[in-house]
Order: sequence, then structure tokens, then C-alpha cells
Amino acid sequence: MNSNKNLNSFSSQRTKKFPSKIKTFIFILEISFIVALLAVWFISDSIQKSKNLWILFLYSFPSEFLIAIVPHEPVLLYFGKFNSSQTVAMVAIAGTLLTEALNYSVFKYIIDTSFFQKMRHTKSAAKVVELFKRAPFVALLVAGLSPVPFYPFRFLVVMVHYPIWKYLLAVFLSRTPRFYVLALIGRAIKIPDYLIIVIFIILIVSVNIPHLRKFLKKRQRNKTHAS
Repeated sequence: MNSNKNLNSFSSQRTKKFPSKIKTFIFILEISFIVALLAVWFISDSIQKSKNLWILFLYSFPSEFLIAIVPHEPVLLYFGKFNSSQTVAMVAIAGTLLTEALNYSVFKYIIDTSFFQKMRHTKSAAKVVELFKRAPFVALLVAGLSPVPFYPFRFLVVMVHYPIWKYLLAVFLSRTPRFYVLALIGRAIKIPDYLIIVIFIILIVSVNIPHLRKFLKKRQRNKTHAS
């Protein structure tokens, strides 16, 4: 009897460890995939100037992944100059939906860490979660249509266990018209490439400077405490 209990206990422990190893492996693969795409984009001058819609599709991954460090909008303006607005919107939303499915998976992995478990139970986080739970679908639609940062909502949907299919539906309904309008602007105005590059740089700086400031402040506080 004891041996059977020990065997069952051992098998249950293995079952618990095994999924966690699979999750970690998948998590590493997802991050590696995005980093590789981002590296190829920055390294290859020909890819940056390409008008191939596959580039737009693949660019959706690094530009919509977690807290994206590269903007999506200038690329939509660029491809809108050479393709119909409907085509650009459909290609962009296809890549975005796949990326958001990845985001959901990655955040589900991250949220189990002790750091996020502690953060999750803070008063401020609890207030935001309760506010979001009142009308999650509407909140996602508004955030997807507007230029506000979308990454907090990627985290919130996982925190409240919002169904992934509802999340992806909200992304589709909100992002598709937004992508269409951006592509339409690109087609109507025919913004010069150099100006799109300027917009691209401005957006990168505006998105990443707040994160850099937080990092530097945190580093300075750590140095102060250490001394």
C-alpha cells in the first residue's frame, strides 16, 4: 500500500514538473522567435525597404509583442502607399491576432512568477482589475481603436482570466478599422519615405524613453540603498 502511495506521489510530482518545463520551453521559443525577427529587421536594409506583404505580416510580431519597442503605425503608412487599404489591414490584423495569441500565452507564463503574484495583490492593481472587469470587452475595443498604449490590457486579460477568443475578437474588431485608416492615410497622402522614417524614430523614442527613465531611477535607488 505504502509503495503504491509513494508511486502515485512520485508520478503526480512528475506531472506537475513536466508541464512547467514545457511552458518554460515554449516561453523561451516565443521570446527567441520575436528577438530573431527584430534582429533581422534592424540588420537587413533590403527588408526594411521591401514592399512584400510578408514583411508586413512578420513585422506585426515584434511591433505588437508584449511592450513593443518598435511602432506599427509608420509601417502601415508605408505599405498603404503601394497596396489597397483593405489588403494592408487584413495582412496586418492576421499577424496581430497571432501575436496577441502569443502575448496571452507569454503573460500566462509570467503571471505565475512570484514577482507578479505579489504585484497582483497590491491595492492599485486590485482597483485597476475591478475597473476593467466592469466592461472588459468595451475597454478592449476603446483601447484597440485609440492611440493609448495597449500593453496593460494584454496583462489585464490574463489577470482576470478573460477568455482568449473574446480577447482576440475584441482585437480584431478594434484594430482592423484602425489599421485600415492608417493604410488609407498612407495611400491618400503618399508620405515620403524619409518622413516615415522620422515618424518611426520619434515613436520609438517616445515609447522607450519612459521605460528608460524608470530603469535609471530604479538603478539610482538601488545604488543609494547599497551605499
